[in-house]
Amino acid sequence: MECKASTTDGYEGMPKTSRKLLRDRLLDSNIPSRLYLNMTFTPVTALFLFPAMIVLLQIGRRIRTSRADAAAHSAIEGAVFALFGLLLAFTFSGAASRYDEHRKLIVEEANDIGTAYLRLDLLPAASQPALRDLFRTYTDVRAHRFDELPDTPQSIEAAHQTDRLQGEIWARAIAAAPQAGVNPDAIKLLLPALNTMFDITSTRKNAFNMHPPGIIYLLLFALSGGCAFMAGYSMNSATPNWLYTIALALTVTLTVYATLEVEYPRRGFVRLTTQNPVFMDLRSTMK
Repeated sequence: MECKASTTDGYEGMPKTSRKLLRDRLLDSNIPSRLYLNMTFTPVTALFLFPAMIVLLQIGRRIRTSRADAAAHSAIEGAVFALFGLLLAFTFSGAASRYDEHRKLIVEEANDIGTAYLRLDLLPAASQPALRDLFRTYTDVRAHRFDELPDTPQSIEAAHQTDRLQGEIWARAIAAAPQAGVNPDAIKLLLPALNTMFDITSTRKNAFNMHPPGIIYLLLFALSGGCAFMAGYSMNSATPNWLYTIALALTVTLTVYATLEVEYPRRGFVRLTTQNPVFMDLRSTMK
């Protein structure tokens, strides 16, 4: 007996219209999870913590003063504040590490471009000028590839230019390889260098998309509010101490703001444009 593989994707006996509607409903049911996975925070988000913590501090203080028999639980408060401090410290440390990785990748890409450019000397003299012009343009584009947000027209155009220039560089290098007078080691040395130069672009792009899950920042905001409430609840004075209230809210807000600035460069004041001179120095050597 001959068995035939099913090609109906498990929707046997259903009309095509019904199958399409079912698939659309299944996709729609996953919209919240997809939005959650794509959740992106901006540094401005942290600024909402300041008024929220002020309000929660006062709510906690008022509840404490309204209850004469309220007892303090220093052990629980200490555990919650310690957990909040650890989460804040690890989040900031991770953001700083990823920012340093961005800067290392910039230097690595500049080195890869420079290596491939030097190996153009292995090609015939007639094929070198066009390729060198392409390398100069490519370096200029890569120097400003991540200056803007990913969805802006400038960033999209830079991505298209990168893909186009990579294709032209590869095509011209392949065309020049079989020409007479080519160094026999040209292909062995130039093409791997071009591969490395192209691969680093994907590495840098993925590095910008690597962030902690959104639940980490949601938990950070929740603990910020919870700690503010518990700090207010520990105050048993009838009048608020605005110095300590503002100091706590401002310290936490600025720390979370700095964390988001470093975690999401290009979305705030922190940019990687300070590393552009690495490409500019490379560009100046391309004679």
